[in-house]
Amino acid sequence: KGPAFYCCFNVRIFFYLLFLRADLFVANDLDTLPAVFLASRIRRKPMVYDSHEYFTQVPELVLRPRVQRIWKFIERRIQPHLKSVITVNESIADIFRNEYQNNVVVIKNLPLASSREPVQGKLRSGFNDNPILIYQGAINVGRGLEEMVEAMEQLSEFNLLIVGGGDRFDSLNELVRNKNLSSRIYFTGRVPFESMGWYTRQAKIGLSLEQDIGLNYRLSLPNKLFDYMQAGIPVIASDLPEIRKVVEDVEFGLLINDFSASFLANAIRSVWQDKDLYDRLKSKALKEASNYCWEGQEGILYDVYERAFE
Repeated sequence: KGPAFYCCFNVRIFFYLLFLRADLFVANDLDTLPAVFLASRIRRKPMVYDSHEYFTQVPELVLRPRVQRIWKFIERRIQPHLKSVITVNESIADIFRNEYQNNVVVIKNLPLASSREPVQGKLRSGFNDNPILIYQGAINVGRGLEEMVEAMEQLSEFNLLIVGGGDRFDSLNELVRNKNLSSRIYFTGRVPFESMGWYTRQAKIGLSLEQDIGLNYRLSLPNKLFDYMQAGIPVIASDLPEIRKVVEDVEFGLLINDFSASFLANAIRSVWQDKDLYDRLKSKALKEASNYCWEGQEGILYDVYERAFE
């Protein structure tokens, strides 16, 4: 547990990579970087650092400054020596460029273009009678989920579908049971990537309620936004910089900065009950979805890999 876990984890990765037949190493996030960097140097293999988030500012580290300083020390020792770095949005890329003078490439975490085939089957008996709200992704601190459960007490005409897992999964389940909302709030747990779109298309409104509890969340660009867009469903989303850029560019949702239960309930109703507004947001999502799909990003990734060998 704790530091011993990450030490053991990196030691095992390091020895695995020492004997692995490979032409290129990729470190996914800072917690794999020490082992991958050292192995790539010893074996003289090119490597790419793929930073999925601003790791040293995740809430789990912000609340533990001593541990945060250790990870920041590791980042400062290694990242200036990296030739190939990719991350998920321009805000994080600018931080890395300014701090480490890296050539950082932005590759957004976008879904494959959806075929938008009709929804077949039901989630469970009785659950599809009311319109469905969906949250998909990590069930962790600062995702607005506890507040959303509170709001569901006021949204008796809706069901809520929560797709994913995380360290708040059990406590959120307990909250739902304590409020006697189990008949209207359904947890799928983690689902295969290939099945995700089926769940998304069950819904009428998507939720992305990340809260500003640290720089990582403030600069986040959740891939659920693009999944909702591909499914053609309007979004209720946090008014954070990178999220705002997408929602305002596509004009397919409502931005909020108040996560109280009553505000959430009113925001959801304001979108659902105004049919003209709802249809306009839905139309915008479907129209722009082709501009926010993985097929437009994969060429950038191939180019990064090719240049890593130069």
